[in-house]
Order: sequence, then C-alpha cells, then structure tokens
Amino acid sequence: MSLGKVFLLPMLLHEEGWDSIPSDIVKWIQECDAFFVENEKTTRRYFKKLWREMIIEEYIWHAIHKVETEQIQSFKELLKAGKNIGIISEAGCAGVADPGQILVGIAQEMGAQVKPYVGPNSILLALMASGMNGQLFQFHGYLPIDSAERKKKIQALEQDTRVRNCTQICIETPYRNDQLLDAILQSCHASTKVCIGVDLTGPSEWIKTGTVDYWKKNKPSLHKKLAVFLIGQ
Repeated sequence: MSLGKVFLLPMLLHEEGWDSIPSDIVKWIQECDAFFVENEKTTRRYFKKLWREMIIEEYIWHAIHKVETEQIQSFKELLKAGKNIGIISEAGCAGVADPGQILVGIAQEMGAQVKPYVGPNSILLALMASGMNGQLFQFHGYLPIDSAERKKKIQALEQDTRVRNCTQICIETPYRNDQLLDAILQSCHASTKVCIGVDLTGPSEWIKTGTVDYWKKNKPSLHKKLAVFLIGQ
C-alpha cells in the first residue's frame, strides 16, 4: 500500500478574515482522512463554517499543541495505512511557527508527499507591507522574557540589521506586546526603523513603519492585540 499524503491547510489569522482563505479549501479538506491540529475545538468550528455538511465524527483527530511520542506513532501508522492527513495551525500557515513542522519533517523522512497550501501568514504579510528588505530577513519567534536578555537580543538584531540590512521579525504573547515595544524603543537607536502590524486580515488591521523616534512620540497601545514586530532599515 502506498503512503498517505500530508496536506498543510491554511487557518484564519482573524475571525473576520474569511476573504484570506483560498476558495478550494473545502476540496482539500475532503481529501483528508485524519487531522493533526494545534487546537481541535477551533479547527472543528472552522471546518463546519466552511463545510456545513461535514460530519466531524467521521474523521480521526489528534491535537498537537505539543508533539509527543504517541502522536508521532499515530501519524506514522496512518501514513503507512495510506490515510491522507491534514495539518492545521491555530492561526496562519501550518508548519510555520507551528508545532506541526515536526510532523512534516517526519513525513519527509518517510518519503510521503507533502502538499502545502497557501493562506494568510502574519510574518509575510507584515514584511510585504513594511517597506523593509524582503530579500534578506529572519523570523525569531518570541524574544527572551528576561529584560536584560531581551535587551541584549534586540541590540544584536539591530546590529545585524545595520551590517547586513537584514530585516528582523518577531512576535509576542498579546498581553506582553506593550512590554516588547517598550524594550525595542529603549534598546534601539532613534533612526532605526520599526514596523508594527496589528490584527492582520481583520477589519481593524493596520501596518505602520516608522523610526524609533517616531514611535516614542506616537506609541500605540497593543495590549491583547495580535501583533507582529519588524526591525530594519
């Protein structure tokens, strides 16, 4: 029996961002026999809105907030049995800043076909709109929580930006956004550019690039908002 396929399915970034989801997604869902998802409740609700006739209980479900030995074994067994598997992140593109990347790596090792499908990605959307270097960029995920370590990391990123013109991208837990912005503004030179993207694909979306000096004079409140931060030239 041939191996099953792995479908990397896009998820909403914002609950009102339906226009960002490809029209063919229902067809891709219908090709799957099982789903490995970051949040099962969210994904089930999302699928039912896309495809009301879907019978959720007819599919195999695994949550992958953390990928553990048991999930890996189930993933391998399903692929060996010829079952097609869909992987879905909590937001955005599966496998990008997402625990599903571990399963994708296993699928590649097994020789299974992996089919990535495009959808909204906050990292790329913010980069596209920032006006910063899109030829050379790095995504760092979450920066250190410790204030001293975070300052050291931000200064290193700024230095790399100055030396290589490399755009630096990071995110933060929504309730710590304001602290991260404060740390960036306190750690970087006045002329360094910072882009902030908020609520991407949602009705309240905004993306603005300005210098550190500009943001010090026009500092927004980002508490509990979905935000992406970029440092560049």
